[in-house]
Amino acid sequence: MNLHQFRFLQEAARRDLNLTETAKALHTSQPGISKAILEFEEELGVDIFVRHGKRIRRITEPGLQVLKSVEIIMREVANLKRIGEEYSKQDAGTLSIATTHSQARYFMPQAVAALRRRFPRVQVVLHQGTPRDVARMLLDDVAEIGVATEVLTDAEGLVSMPCYQWQHAIVVPAGHPLAAVERPTLEQLAAEPLVTYHPTFSGRSRVDEAFARARLSPTFALEAIDADVIKTYVRVGMGVGIVAEMAVRDDPLDGDLVSRPVGHLFGFNTARVAFKRGAYLRQFVYAFAEMLSDRLSRPLIERAMSGEPDAFDL
Repeated sequence: MNLHQFRFLQEAARRDLNLTETAKALHTSQPGISKAILEFEEELGVDIFVRHGKRIRRITEPGLQVLKSVEIIMREVANLKRIGEEYSKQDAGTLSIATTHSQARYFMPQAVAALRRRFPRVQVVLHQGTPRDVARMLLDDVAEIGVATEVLTDAEGLVSMPCYQWQHAIVVPAGHPLAAVERPTLEQLAAEPLVTYHPTFSGRSRVDEAFARARLSPTFALEAIDADVIKTYVRVGMGVGIVAEMAVRDDPLDGDLVSRPVGHLFGFNTARVAFKRGAYLRQFVYAFAEMLSDRLSRPLIERAMSGEPDAFDL
């Protein structure tokens, strides 16, 4: 058995057992992958997959156990590479970060700039996606650190820690009646068409839950993943915007828009930093986490990564 076979198995599982897509992802041939997997099964003496003709249908029970072991092996291989990179290059390398648009646009710029000043030989790669994408990129070793509000606490195989809390804000044109209201109510918002995030982004679930508790059924005129897009559509009269407060606090509005915090309506959200469980973290990864939040420190992260029970809530 060899690492190529392990990699083929791992990728096939990720690609829903589609060996054609697996071959494309690994830049090799589908027959070569099929042959390598068959040879691995022969060496183990068990079938990893159930086949119908030449097509793989599902993973067998022993196959599930094999894939768990392969996952551990490949994780440790990645750790070995990171250890080698750290001690051979010291303060150089690539930091891959998985996050959502809002975090990348409004929350992280200062920390990324500070990291580059402290570690000028570290290249930063930002991968943006949905919170579920962030979790998947961490699990697939595409990224070493992830930042998002949703999903990270529920993803098996990740260690997540609270980073900071934030609230929503409404955004309206300066001449809108709500522009003169300091503490708008749910009833006032429900009477307006709303422009806000897609349900998988930026604490949208809290917005929906608040309206449901009040037995209100607002009209969502437009859903987006980007606060800048939401503000643009508010400007053209689509409705009242609901965005993360940092999108208006750290990016001042032009005089044509007015914002009001609405944490009293929707509560506070917690953005979290996450790592793959068992991953080896290089020193500049710890440093970046510390730059993201005063609450995060290397000893705290090491305790969490070691599985030590603790209350890591804000």
